Amino acid sequence: MKRILLFLLTNIAVLVVLSIVLRLLGVDRILDESGTNLNMYNLLIFAAVFGFGGSLISLAMSKWMAKRLTGAQVIASPRNTAEIWLVETVKKQATMAGIGMPEVAIFDSAAPNAFATGMNKNKALVAVSSGLLRAMNREEVEAVLGHEITHVANGDMITLTLIQGVVNTFVIFFSRVVGHFVDRVILKNEEGHGLGFFLTTIIAQIIFGILASIIVLWFSRQREYRADAGGAKLAGTPNMIAALEALKKNVAQPLPDQMSAFGINGKPSKRGLAILFMSHPPLDDRIEALKRFSVKTA
Repeated sequence: MKRILLFLLTNIAVLVVLSIVLRLLGVDRILDESGTNLNMYNLLIFAAVFGFGGSLISLAMSKWMAKRLTGAQVIASPRNTAEIWLVETVKKQATMAGIGMPEVAIFDSAAPNAFATGMNKNKALVAVSSGLLRAMNREEVEAVLGHEITHVANGDMITLTLIQGVVNTFVIFFSRVVGHFVDRVILKNEEGHGLGFFLTTIIAQIIFGILASIIVLWFSRQREYRADAGGAKLAGTPNMIAALEALKKNVAQPLPDQMSAFGINGKPSKRGLAILFMSHPPLDDRIEALKRFSVKTA
């Protein structure tokens, strides 16, 4: 219920904020004086429906897509001691975190990685790669699982979807306002929408989309720090640090782009402006943050 309320309030907030911004900037007045009659409120509703619609559909399909993209096989009945331990560890941590038991899966990959996804924190999916099980000891794997369980308990998939929906709404709305302005005011097209509108809208949507992705990726990086801290609480700070150190020693093969934000290890770390387009902070930064977290909680 709280998540549904949050979703509705977010939609309403977007509509209200955009309306106020447009009034303050005088965009509707300028368009009206130029002989145009763009219906801002209908456009806001259109942008919100499509902006949130795509994100929510992706979230609803996230578990199915994750299994298809990675080939993850859910452990329905553990076949060996390793799988028994994996399921029992996830069950223990889920209970500690106060969430329902997630589906537990293994996907075939030589690189150590793991991810969690799902639109309901009580019916999530937690998956680890076969490479992670080979490269790490059980204490380190337990820390990785704690990291993923924390993502689920924090509702990160839902929150990321809402943020994506908000920025999608802004992108769709403002790209069409810009396209309409260029078409009517600059190109003086008086009837319908001409080629200028469509070309300008596409270009604006690309530019605004790039800028919007910076916001989404910033949130993604912040939630990694929180998930690391949660993993430290569930499995111990030394084990969480050791797990991140182990990731540094192995050349990571990133998950498919659609899944990269949900994995414990994103694409290889970069610095400078490139970090703005990373879903995960550099591993060294995450390790340093955990060390500071350890000092605070000591």
